[in-house]
Amino acid sequence: MPQAESQHAPVRQAGWIDPAALMRIKHLELRAKVVVEGFFSGLHRSPYHGFSVEFTEYRQYSPGDDPRYLDWKLFARSDRYYIKRFEDETNLRCHLVVDLSRSMDYGSRGYTKADYARTLAATLAYFLQTQRDAAGLTTFHEQIGDYLPARYRPGHLRRLMLLLDRAAAGKSTSLTKPIERVAELLAKRGVVVVVSDFLAPLDGLATQLAALTSRGHEVVLFQTLDPAETTFDFGEAALFVDAESGRELYVDPQAARAEYLRRFEEHRRRLQESADQLGIALHSFTTDRPLELALFDYLQSRERRGRPTRRRAMTGGGAGGGGRA
Repeated sequence: MPQAESQHAPVRQAGWIDPAALMRIKHLELRAKVVVEGFFSGLHRSPYHGFSVEFTEYRQYSPGDDPRYLDWKLFARSDRYYIKRFEDETNLRCHLVVDLSRSMDYGSRGYTKADYARTLAATLAYFLQTQRDAAGLTTFHEQIGDYLPARYRPGHLRRLMLLLDRAAAGKSTSLTKPIERVAELLAKRGVVVVVSDFLAPLDGLATQLAALTSRGHEVVLFQTLDPAETTFDFGEAALFVDAESGRELYVDPQAARAEYLRRFEEHRRRLQESADQLGIALHSFTTDRPLELALFDYLQSRERRGRPTRRRAMTGGGAGGGGRA
């Protein structure tokens, strides 16, 4: 993708955390914690008014509930009463598949798509941990990088965060080979979340995604794009550098914009059609979008498939035993 800078004012949405401000937090796990806590506190003012999710660890207070289990910190943030609940074992197994190819190293807002993708994956992992769910991680570029099986046990989240934080950007992007390998590695059914810009050849991608769904996995795709990639609103002619091949090309944006946008939209249409044919949820958004809303997207995808986040009966009063891997 082009390596020229584009001038944009930071996007701010009332009640949500500006991603540019969030990325200034250096510690990845702390970033994820800030997003998840902001998500909980923003439930009552969210644009998804009336959106309801059965959380594993919290539910709204009802008359007759034991007040000893009220979460006062959550009340202070949300102005609503929630009861802490505990589950005896892991709800589900979720595997995060994160693209760290060189195209993800592009950013026009002071942070890259890779920064945003890492934070999104960390946020989902942190949220899954609060739900006593097992989270795993695979990073990829033209091939698999790091792989960590899905677990729910002490220390596992920290290990996942360290792998995610240290992963270096690779070179070219291959979507099919890494996803094929993920399908081979994941023996147990679960949710597979793929975070990528998907700016790579799509030939064969539908086949590999079908291999995942045929094995009983629920697949969710997050396409993360830089705002400049969706508009190509560069003002002056400049030297552009292909992030993966290193090829340089002098481009006049005024002359090239229409053809670029045509090809870009055709690529997105093909990706959407592949997802629709397989019944896979595809969420496409730019990196100036608050990450709390991506968490809503994940939960809505699960609800639409009739698979709520809470699957097993819960008991109040104390933490259950450690979740099963």
